Amino acid sequence: MPSTGDPLPVRPRALVVHAHPSATSFNHHLAQVTVDALSVNHDTQLIDLYRIGFTPEMTLEEHRRYHSGDPIVDPTVTAHVDSLLAAETLAFVFPTWWSGLPAMLKGWLEKAMVPGVAFEFDGRGRVRPALHNVQRVIGVTTYGSPRWKMAILGDGGRRTLLRALRLNVPHRVERIWLGLHALDASTAEQRHAFVERVDERLRSL
Repeated sequence: MPSTGDPLPVRPRALVVHAHPSATSFNHHLAQVTVDALSVNHDTQLIDLYRIGFTPEMTLEEHRRYHSGDPIVDPTVTAHVDSLLAAETLAFVFPTWWSGLPAMLKGWLEKAMVPGVAFEFDGRGRVRPALHNVQRVIGVTTYGSPRWKMAILGDGGRRTLLRALRLNVPHRVERIWLGLHALDASTAEQRHAFVERVDERLRSL
């Protein structure tokens, strides 16, 4: 057995960002499943954007200060950025609406993923990643549309989080996408199977 002087093992940190207005929704349940599964091997924090009343729209002052070197105005965003910079796993749980991210989550990305936090500019004006702490990006989402329709419309949320976000994190970051299509037409058995899939996949990380 380790002696009392031995330090406790440090668990990796995970940040889960959730965006759905209803606390009784299936998507809200998925957020809790995500937190519980990641908590097996990670110190996990949940940011429930609707529950905390996050303000997604960018103010004029935030817009003016975006490239100032001090772009964060909202103290809530400052706290979220502290969590973001400490996380090795970054997970997003949200419904796909209009083939993309909910406005609440899009606004959070615009406010938290600012210059000096998520990316930097080199001497030639090119974007360089700054979130070197992030080793894994996870998306857990539900779709109203079936898979074939999303293939035609384009999956804006997936493209943003797994492609555009790659400009801010190391290129070899692990990317995981878990989606349930045609939610409104799904059966209880299909939803249960998806929950089990999410739990099993994330519990193993």
